[in-house]
Amino acid sequence: MAGATLPALDFARRIAATGALATFFAVAASHAGPASAQAVRTQPSAAAAGRVLDFDDARFLLTRTGFAPSRTEIEGCVGRTRAQAVDALLAGARTSPVVAPPGWTSDPETLLRGRRPRDLTSDERKALQQTLRQHALELREWWIAEMLATDSPLAERMTLFWHMHFTSNIQKVHDARLMYRQNALFRREALGNFGRLLHEVTRDPAMLRWLDGARSRRGAPNENYAREVMELFTLGVGQYTQHDVVDGARAFTGLGVDPVSGGFVYRPRQHDDGEKTFLGVSGNLDADGAIDAILAQHAVAPFIVAKLWREFVSPTPDQREVEAIADRFRSSHYDIKTALRGLFLSDAFWAPRNRGTLVKSPVELVVGTLRAVGLDPPKLRPVAAATARMGEVLFAPPDVRGWRGGDDWITSSTLVVRKEFLLKVSQLIPAGRMSPPAAAMRTSDADIVHVLLPLPPVGGAVAEATSERDPRAEIRAALLDPVYEVK
Repeated sequence: MAGATLPALDFARRIAATGALATFFAVAASHAGPASAQAVRTQPSAAAAGRVLDFDDARFLLTRTGFAPSRTEIEGCVGRTRAQAVDALLAGARTSPVVAPPGWTSDPETLLRGRRPRDLTSDERKALQQTLRQHALELREWWIAEMLATDSPLAERMTLFWHMHFTSNIQKVHDARLMYRQNALFRREALGNFGRLLHEVTRDPAMLRWLDGARSRRGAPNENYAREVMELFTLGVGQYTQHDVVDGARAFTGLGVDPVSGGFVYRPRQHDDGEKTFLGVSGNLDADGAIDAILAQHAVAPFIVAKLWREFVSPTPDQREVEAIADRFRSSHYDIKTALRGLFLSDAFWAPRNRGTLVKSPVELVVGTLRAVGLDPPKLRPVAAATARMGEVLFAPPDVRGWRGGDDWITSSTLVVRKEFLLKVSQLIPAGRMSPPAAAMRTSDADIVHVLLPLPPVGGAVAEATSERDPRAEIRAALLDPVYEVK
C-alpha cells in the first residue's frame, strides 16, 4: 500500500482534534509522502487506460465505486486493464432491485384515500402518523438490505448519489410509497440519461410535494422548484436571474399529484399558457420546454461532472479537467455512463495523491463494513439507526441542499458513534471461526489489513494483532484504525 497522502493527514488532524486519538497525527506523519504541486492530467492516455490492475488498484476501484469489497471481488478484478474493469462495472449496473420492497409500496391508494388531513379525527391522525413512521422505518431497512445484497454496488452508490442530489424528505412528502417510487426512478436512471432523469424528477410526485410544485397554479405560481432546479440541480449560483425564476415558475404550473393514487397528473386549466422568457428562450413554455431550456445551457455538464468528481475522485475538482469530461458528457446528450467513464479512467482518479482523500459517508461505512466481513444482521433496524446517529437518515435529508458530506461527516459526536459501530461489528465476528468473506481475506499475514485499509495503518494495534496471528483481532484493529474511515 502507498504511503499516506497529505490530504489524508488533514483528515488525521480533524480526528486528532476530537481527542479520540491523541497520537494520531504523530503516527500518520511518519507515513507522509511528498506533496506534488503538479496538476494530475485527467485525460487518460491509451497506455494509462490499458494499465493492468494489481491488488491495490482493484481494491481502490471497487471501494471508490461501491462499498467495501470482499477479497473474492478484488481478486476477480485483478489482471484486468483499467478500461476493462471500468467498462465491466458500467455494463453490469442494475436498474431494478434484487430485494423485494415492502408490500405496501404497491398499494393502489394513498393512506388518506383522497381525504384531507384536517378532516380526520384525532384518533385517525394518530393512527396515520404511526403508520407513516412504520413505513419510513421499513423503507430504510429495505434499502439497506438492497445495498447489502446487490451484485451492482455502483448502481446503489449512484442511486444514493441522486437521492442526495435531488433531495426529498419523507416527513414533508408524507407518503412512503412516493419516496419508494422516487428511489426506483433514481435506480432506473442511476447510470442512464441525466436529461431524461431531470424530466422525470420534474413530474415526480414526491418532488412535487417536497418543493410545493403540486400547489403551483396559474395566477399563483410557486417559485421553489424553478429556483432549486437551476441553483441546486443543474446550473449553480450565478447562472440565472430572478426573471428566470419568475417565468420558470409559470412554466411549471399545472403539475399535480392525484390525491387517491398518489400518481402524477397534469391539470391544463391550472397551467399558465402565457408568453414567457426563460434562460433566453421565449414562447408558451411548459415544464418540458423549461427543462429543455435548462439542458441547453453550457453550465449543466460541468456542474454535474464537478459534483460527481467530489463523490468519486477528490474533494476539490480541477476545473480544466472537469470541462474536458463535461464536453464529452454534453456531446453524449447527457449519458451518465460517459461522464463516469471519463472520471474513472482519468489519471486524477488513479493518482496516489487522491487515495484516502474522501471520507466514507455513514451509509458507505456501515454497509461496506458488513459486506466486507460477511455479517448478515438478522434485524436491520439497528443498522439503519446507526447511520442516522452518524448523521445520515435515509429519505430524510436535512434540507433542500441535502447532506454536506465530505469532512462534515466527522464531528466529535459522530466519530464516537462510528467507532462504537465498528467495535460492535468486530465483536460480532465469532471467536475461533470467521464468516467465509472474512476468512477469505487471509492467505498471508498481511492480507486482512490489505483488504480493509486504503493506506498503511497509523496505529500500532494492527501490527500487534498481525504478529499474534489472530484474524479476529486483526479485523478489529483494522476497522478501528482511522485510515479505515477514508477511501
